[in-house]
Amino acid sequence: MERIDHLTGPVLGIESSCDETAAAVLAADGTILAEVVRSQLAEHVAFGGVVPEIAARAHLAHLPALVARVLEEAGIGPQDLGGIAATSGPGLIGGLVVGASFAKGMALANQKPFIAVNHLEAHALTPRLPSLGAPPAFPYLLLLLSGGHCQCVAVEGLGQYRRLGSTLDDAIGEAFDKSAKILGLGWPGGPLLERLAATGDAKRAPLPRPLFGRAGCDFSFSGLKTAVAQKAAKATCDQDRADLAAGFQASVAAVLADRAAHALAMIDGPTAMVVAGGVAANGAVRAALAGVAARAGLPLVAPPIRLCTDNAVMVAWAGIERLRAGDRDPVGHAPRPRWPLDTLTAP
Repeated sequence: MERIDHLTGPVLGIESSCDETAAAVLAADGTILAEVVRSQLAEHVAFGGVVPEIAARAHLAHLPALVARVLEEAGIGPQDLGGIAATSGPGLIGGLVVGASFAKGMALANQKPFIAVNHLEAHALTPRLPSLGAPPAFPYLLLLLSGGHCQCVAVEGLGQYRRLGSTLDDAIGEAFDKSAKILGLGWPGGPLLERLAATGDAKRAPLPRPLFGRAGCDFSFSGLKTAVAQKAAKATCDQDRADLAAGFQASVAAVLADRAAHALAMIDGPTAMVVAGGVAANGAVRAALAGVAARAGLPLVAPPIRLCTDNAVMVAWAGIERLRAGDRDPVGHAPRPRWPLDTLTAP
């Protein structure tokens, strides 16, 4: 399609792929005019994880009010928008259908272009948001570390993604949550495990480092989780569990650093290393990755925590990037629970 050099107005972004209901409005230049995220923690905590049906119903109940709120805070009406973007995959299909259908309805009613956003692409493009500083030039390395994904991706341009490696079993966020549960912590487990690890000694509870030093940049965490379970069964006091949490975190940080170093070597002339996803909030993980980037002479770009986890700002920004490139999607575009990022790359 022909490139659009300007938009006719701000872009609304909608995120509903998992257990956060979010909406945001960005000006055409990327300025954040309004944003809101409603966590569903209270709905799911009793079950120790996300229940897809409950998540979809919560999105349905709260999304209309959230969209009305961000439009009011931005000082605009639907007719003033230049486009509407919604996460359309990957994710929990019920939530995706709710968010995408709402966005399509608004687009049809107000005769605005609709953009079906790939959730992973939104993470990949977040560091290009102008409010975060000078955007890194292509190509750069993206480490996507979340409850559902663990990938190394070469971001070579808008719509040009090359997956270098991914998890062979558990995602890293899932490994955090399951290990936290083994240690008797609540959900979500990542922040609770990090807090416990701060009081422990990793040297007293050494754990395996799966695939460390191996060629390539794939990941594996199921064996590490099993090792945590075996040692937890022998823990006799709170300090033993704290040491085990520290050992788990140290193992994860070392593996991620090793895999990231291998991934950088697979990209010709990377300009930066970008980390996103909920696990990017972990201090030990950030420190380990910062060391890898520094040794490679590259900046580590880690968006603010609120933009690392699921949010609608990144969805709206991805919509802006694609609208500027002349893209728009038909309202018949079907949300999909699986939508690998590298399938967006033209053959």
